[in-house]
Amino acid sequence: MSSEPTPTTPSLDPAQATETLRRQALSLVADLRELASPAGVGAKVDPVGFGDALGEAARALVSSPGSVLRSGLGLGVDSARAVLAAASRAVGGTTAGPASLPENDKRYADPAWESNAWYYLCRQEHRLVADRLEELSAAAKVSPVARRKLDFLVKQVTEALAPTNTMLTNPAWAKKIVETGGLNVVRGARNALRDTVQNRGMPRQTTPGQYVVGKDLGITPGQVVYRNRLIELIQYEPQTEKVHEIPLLMSPPWINKYYIMDLAPQKSLVEWAVQHGHTVFMMSYRNPDSSLRDVTMSDYLQEGPLAALDTVQEITGAEKVNLAGLCLGGTLAAATTAWLTARGDTRVNSLTLMNTLLDFTGPGQLGVFTDEKTVNRMERSMRKDGYLPASSMKTTFDLLRATDLVWNYVVNDWMLGEDPKPFDMLSWNADSTRMPAAMQVEYLRDLYLENKFSEGKLELAGERLDISDVRQDAYVITAESDHIAPWKGVYTGAAKLGGKVRFVLSNSGHIAGVVNPPSPKSRHWFGEAEELPANAEDWRDDAGEHKASWWEDWSPWIEEHAGKKIAPPKQLGSTANPPLEPSPGRYVRND
Repeated sequence: MSSEPTPTTPSLDPAQATETLRRQALSLVADLRELASPAGVGAKVDPVGFGDALGEAARALVSSPGSVLRSGLGLGVDSARAVLAAASRAVGGTTAGPASLPENDKRYADPAWESNAWYYLCRQEHRLVADRLEELSAAAKVSPVARRKLDFLVKQVTEALAPTNTMLTNPAWAKKIVETGGLNVVRGARNALRDTVQNRGMPRQTTPGQYVVGKDLGITPGQVVYRNRLIELIQYEPQTEKVHEIPLLMSPPWINKYYIMDLAPQKSLVEWAVQHGHTVFMMSYRNPDSSLRDVTMSDYLQEGPLAALDTVQEITGAEKVNLAGLCLGGTLAAATTAWLTARGDTRVNSLTLMNTLLDFTGPGQLGVFTDEKTVNRMERSMRKDGYLPASSMKTTFDLLRATDLVWNYVVNDWMLGEDPKPFDMLSWNADSTRMPAAMQVEYLRDLYLENKFSEGKLELAGERLDISDVRQDAYVITAESDHIAPWKGVYTGAAKLGGKVRFVLSNSGHIAGVVNPPSPKSRHWFGEAEELPANAEDWRDDAGEHKASWWEDWSPWIEEHAGKKIAPPKQLGSTANPPLEPSPGRYVRND
């Protein structure tokens, strides 16, 4: 008769146990010190400083009681009119309520929102409350910083109070109960509990495992040919009989994984460029941990684009390189070009900037999170771990589009009991990254708060940078619905470039502006000049319209800047920089 082996308890290294206890004690002391100061409590409880904005608004409204009284009386009168309109509809009438309702809001596509008296009343009352909140917010005379936060809060409250978000005021919930025999209630409760435990109380946008990097996403064939502590450099396999002699280096933002630029077949800008005869290289940033807490923008410049440029030139033998950057990756690409110019180095042949701010006077909705006090709170909160958690970045961007990225999934997952539909862009969006503490504070202060790059005051790696010194031809693409890099803000920076600029405006948003393959729905406006008009609207009035994706407009432009056609490389990498592993590499898989 055999017996199971007796499990043994591994011996505990006394030195290791002591070190673990020491670190835990230091962490506890740090937390207690943090919470012992008013500033520490503020950083933990209200990191964005909404309380300050609300206090400022309250003080302003107290000094103007007439606005509050008029708003309250108006709401009471209009609410009574809404009840009468709903009562009329209950007996077959079509009386319109006092609130003006948007016609193209897809949340209210169900005919019940018009035909059913109860749901019609809920929608009317919601709009009336929203109007009064906006009215009161506008009446409060507050500082510009408080104004941005107050407007953001009003929008968040309005979206949260939408009748679509609660069971008793959304006809879809009642219909789903009938359809599923009540199973949606059980499934929804299960999903809500799961998300509370596993997803910090936020509804899931994707089902884990639906898309796998290297299998479904980021699969254009290539090899990692260089690696340092911050980046891996991927070289993609040629797919044409001839390639352009000037290679193309892509600079993604370090606040996301690179593969939004290589999302999936037929939706990949990398694939598009390779299939149009370009030798393409891509930087893939490491997901930082505490060991990188002290890296700076100068480190990112030197160990990112500069190191990549050196490697691209060594592998290809090319004298010039075309540089293409997205979002903050575009900002860093432009800064790299300015840095090289300051040293008399002209190896960058052309610039392609995608949804990239160079002038940060108009930061859009991100301005809510980039004032001095908020940055100070963020700096304090990062002292312990040395980085900004990935969840903080993701939540910030989700709240900028709360209706689509939060409440839509509250309804789908928790109310209707459904699983999220597969969506590759949201799978990428959920694959967030951390931010090194020093870098995070530096770029927020130098770019968003002080706008140093635009004003010629940004100093990186021993050089003072000026946008106007960037005299290479530039292709600048932006998106009219971009909420992160507003197109007029992108235009302001592009107009300060010193070379010939082709400025293109697409009919999409921040991410769809990159994942923009040819489609019948695609269109863009374009204009090209040695010097762009000072005003964005003046440019828009004169811009030509083209019913096509900007990819189709960019292809001939980048071809003109890519040199003659030559035989493709027989192998990837070089003797000095041999292939290390197949793309997408290991850094993109770092959690």
